[in-house]
Amino acid sequence: MRRPDTAPPQLAPATASAPAQAPAPTASAAPVPPPPAAERPAGQGVPPDPEAARRALIALRGEIAKAVVGQDAAVSGLVVALLCRGHALLEGVPGVAKTLLVRTLATALSLDTRRIQFTPDLMPGDVTGSLVYDNRSSAFTFREGPVFTNLLLADEINRTPPKTQAALLEVMEERQVSVDGVPRPLPTPFAVLATQNPIEHEGTYPLPEAQLDRFLVKVTLPLPPRDDEIRVLAHHAGGFDPTDLSAAGVRPVASGADLAAARAAVLQVAVHPEVLSYIVDLARATRVAPSVQLGVSPRGATALLATTRAWAWLSGRGYATPDDVKALARATLRHRISLRPEAELDGVTADVVLEQVLATVPAPR
Repeated sequence: MRRPDTAPPQLAPATASAPAQAPAPTASAAPVPPPPAAERPAGQGVPPDPEAARRALIALRGEIAKAVVGQDAAVSGLVVALLCRGHALLEGVPGVAKTLLVRTLATALSLDTRRIQFTPDLMPGDVTGSLVYDNRSSAFTFREGPVFTNLLLADEINRTPPKTQAALLEVMEERQVSVDGVPRPLPTPFAVLATQNPIEHEGTYPLPEAQLDRFLVKVTLPLPPRDDEIRVLAHHAGGFDPTDLSAAGVRPVASGADLAAARAAVLQVAVHPEVLSYIVDLARATRVAPSVQLGVSPRGATALLATTRAWAWLSGRGYATPDDVKALARATLRHRISLRPEAELDGVTADVVLEQVLATVPAPR
């Protein structure tokens, strides 16, 4: 595959030492710190400079690090999801800052956020809203649920029954809520950022494949290495309060207008036909893997195309490369693979399957 003679520096391909995450985005030149979002024109239109929007979104990593230590890869995955108008599933054991990460991201992006604690007794109307009888007007009025926000934190989404989980299907796919036959659009931007615990399964309801497929990416938050954990304790010893992000110095460095400009720029990223073929070959290879019961669908392939373009744009390029595909393949595809029961008993995981697929499917040069 031909590339421009003066191509900017390439991202290093993802390595086996960190299969769960995509690497953190880097600019082709040292980024200039953007002014606070409050000091930039808000407006309803798209800012004229997508490059400034890119610098602002890359600056999110440094801003979030003031409150969340050592989760740069997870931050990158969430930013990619927002650039693609997608939703993200965050998986990690309790205490690795999943909820704090989402709250800090919303603060640094200057977006409205609401949190739903999913429990076994939660009803669909508690999520989407419902009709309430008004005695003064003798009529039913719609009372909005917490989904009417920009970033919806669905905490422990697998702790609520399927009926309530399904209430999010229309919200995630259509970005609207239909009550009594009347569609009500959600604010823009809108994204569901859901969390779940991969260890404790008592009293949980696994997400069905149809709902998992609605999440653009699934990012994992591992336990921090020793040095990062020491930094976490040092923050708390210095008086850090997770409930007071302003005291930690977290400020808005990007806005919804930056996000709109970035989304428009991502759609202009060129993808060579050979890269398209590579994405399709990876998806098809998962369907014939011996350990796989259900492989990646065409929806999954289009999702990988979207995240690949977003990653290329964040990296300062106007074209996508096979390395961009490899960088986002695990986060985009791991939750779209169903393993055979005997393979799960042998300890095979979706990441293991993807490692094998990435190693065997030839990438275009």
